[in-house]
Amino acid sequence: MFKKIMIANRGEIALRLLRTFRELDIETVVAHSTADQESKPVILSDQSICIGPPAPKNSYLNIPNLLSAAHIAGVDAIHPGIGFLSENSSFAKKAKELGIAFIGPSPEHLDMMGDKITAKTAAINYGLPTIPGSEGSVETVAEAKKLAQIIGYPIILKAASGGGGRGMKVCLNDGDLDKNYELCRQEAEAAFADSRVYLEKYLQKPRHIEVQVLGDGNGRGWHFFERDCSIQRRHQKVVEEAPSPALDKNLRDSICGRAAAAVEKMGYLGPGTFEFLYENGEFYFIEMNTRLQVEHTISEMITGYNLVELQLKACAGDKLNLEQKDIQINGHAIECRINAENPETFQPSPGLITRWHPPGGLGIRVDSHAYAGYRIPPFYDSLIAKLIVHGDNRAQATKRTVQALTEFSIEGVETIIPLHLRILATPEFQSGDYTIHWLEKFLGWH
Repeated sequence: MFKKIMIANRGEIALRLLRTFRELDIETVVAHSTADQESKPVILSDQSICIGPPAPKNSYLNIPNLLSAAHIAGVDAIHPGIGFLSENSSFAKKAKELGIAFIGPSPEHLDMMGDKITAKTAAINYGLPTIPGSEGSVETVAEAKKLAQIIGYPIILKAASGGGGRGMKVCLNDGDLDKNYELCRQEAEAAFADSRVYLEKYLQKPRHIEVQVLGDGNGRGWHFFERDCSIQRRHQKVVEEAPSPALDKNLRDSICGRAAAAVEKMGYLGPGTFEFLYENGEFYFIEMNTRLQVEHTISEMITGYNLVELQLKACAGDKLNLEQKDIQINGHAIECRINAENPETFQPSPGLITRWHPPGGLGIRVDSHAYAGYRIPPFYDSLIAKLIVHGDNRAQATKRTVQALTEFSIEGVETIIPLHLRILATPEFQSGDYTIHWLEKFLGWH
């Protein structure tokens, strides 16, 4: 096992990693920007080291600064956390060249799944269902129109290196393609320095279902069942739950089994997530996230496994005494992302937290780096806490979530807690009958 690990990230995930490292008696070093020097993970770590000014490009995305810090601190491994450089193969390679383990999959798998076109090809090769679309990038609008006629409108153009909903355009006809093709390429170039776009059938009422997987890098793989992340706005998840209320046992066993088999065929190392759109009983692979997800916590809550601990053991080469039959669903879990934003306009609300009273009770977990007196910096993601609630069943988990949200008291900044309460009170959430477009309609956006 590793003796000393640098956490190359910030916020709630840095603290969540630190806590598991402590359980395993691993010394911790938190790399931080000048804006985060008062953050809880920095305060609680065994050692901290400043890697630059607030702007991410000068700190959390600055590979030379991070590797210099790791070398100075004498760590034997780096955990990249979530976001920033967590799926950056160059960072992984350069760390390895310095003799420092990168706690994540191989650079080859990072590259394979980081490009949406090669990821889709890989998914087909590994036996996962994919959505009808182009086999690779489409180089001209004429080619896109020809394919769209074969697949049938509506279609969606996507950036090959895209993510987070950027570089996507829905087209209902040839006129839309004429209007959006070059625009999508320009957005892709501006956002990802890669102008390639590809084309897929656009599903009108899909759900977002993702399967949590883990591999040992030597041909063994497991799944930890699925999460339903359909409640989202502009492709940003807001509420997640596990298991999905839309799947029955047969559908669950089928897609989760295929995902675990794909991990084994890949020889994949560590945790990952296969993301699918689901409509009318069919799954369509959209991408693989080669890292922990923000919402990995609800998979932990329903299975009882610490995914970070398993990740460390897998990446350290320890044998994982896991059998798929032993990983079972126990109850139901719901996660609400608590962002410091206006609950109606979603404008970020950085500033000083003057009151912080998190909820408690049976089945309640709050992952957060915030506290009373903490000043939320304006430079980063607005996520300040994750409320994760477990119950014996969906009804109990929902009821406990509403109670916990009501009890959660945060003053000094705005949060989206009022929106969560509105969502959970709707007939659609209560019945589990919603799609990825539901929240935006609920908000009156279209």
